[in-house]
This record gives sequence, C-alpha cells and structure tokens, in this order.
Amino acid sequence: MHLPERSVLLAEDETDLLLFPPLRFAWALRGAQAKVWLTGQNARRVLFGALNLRTGHLVLFSRERSKAPDFCAFLREVHRRYRAHRVVLLLDGNSSHTAGASQRLAATLGITLLWLPARSPHLNPMDHLWRDVKQNVCANRQEVSIERLVVRVLRSLQRLPPRSRLRKAGVLSPRFWLRSALSKYFCPPT
Repeated sequence: MHLPERSVLLAEDETDLLLFPPLRFAWALRGAQAKVWLTGQNARRVLFGALNLRTGHLVLFSRERSKAPDFCAFLREVHRRYRAHRVVLLLDGNSSHTAGASQRLAATLGITLLWLPARSPHLNPMDHLWRDVKQNVCANRQEVSIERLVVRVLRSLQRLPPRSRLRKAGVLSPRFWLRSALSKYFCPPT
C-alpha cells in the first residue's frame, strides 16, 4: 500500500462512556455479597477519536450520540485539524460511518475512508487505546456527573505523550499488522 505525499493515516473509533463504572474488582468478606454503591441514572456520552499512526497526535470529540450527523461533525473536526494534509481514515463498518451522508461528506472533504474487515476490533489501534483508558480511568469509580467523567478521560488521553499513545495502541509493536504494508510511512522522515 502506498500513501500519497502529505498523507496522514488516522485510526478512528468511538466508544461509549457510562456514568456507572465498569467494575473490575471489589473487596468483600469471603462468602458475603460485595456492596456496590451507585447513584442517579446511568448517563451516556460517546467519544470519537482518531489517532495519527505516525506521530501519535490524537483528535478527540465528545457527543451525546453516535449517529451519522455526529460522525459528520467529527469528520469536519478532523478536516479542520488536518486541512493541509490528505487524510486517510482507517475505520470499521459502524452504521454512522457507512451512512450516505457520512460517505458524501468524507468525499467532499477529501477524506479517504479505508475499511477494516467486519468484526475485527483487534485490528483498530484506537480500540486498544479505549480499552486502556476504560481500565485505568473509568473502572471501579463513579464520577459525580457524566461531564466530569468525559473531562477526566479527555485529560488522561491528552496528557499521554504521543509515543505512549502509540505504544498503548500497539502501533510500535514490531508485529503491528500494518507495519510491513506501510514501512515507508512508519520510518522517520529524512
């Protein structure tokens, strides 16, 4: 695979953040039921993210839903951030991605959509980054509000150095599945 000059390859994915935390561990006396304290209703937000597979730059975007108009808003944000580059977006077949409006907007903005095979989240580096942040930021602790949780997750991802983002996403692994196909892309520019 060859990427044209001034191209950026971004891995895109979205994840749901829920106010009720995923529980990874809890302490209880042997034989006793552990008590889990939850308050309020389970609010939800969707985080869209795109990771530059060469530099580790991250574009993040929060929405209430993950419908086609929300994905279109994210495409506009990606275009705004990478206006001087040709964007190639690696993504899954989510219905918001395959919607006609999304496809037309991507074409209008000059964003090339590169589809991952169906049911293959293990191939998407953003999926690995989401898993890490959910394990280390979201698990086992309920935030006061969904907005505070979103801020905490965004700060956590933004504070990560670019190289750490790439490492957690699996991109720096010598066995990263795209490394051989795009070896020129992953080599530092001369």
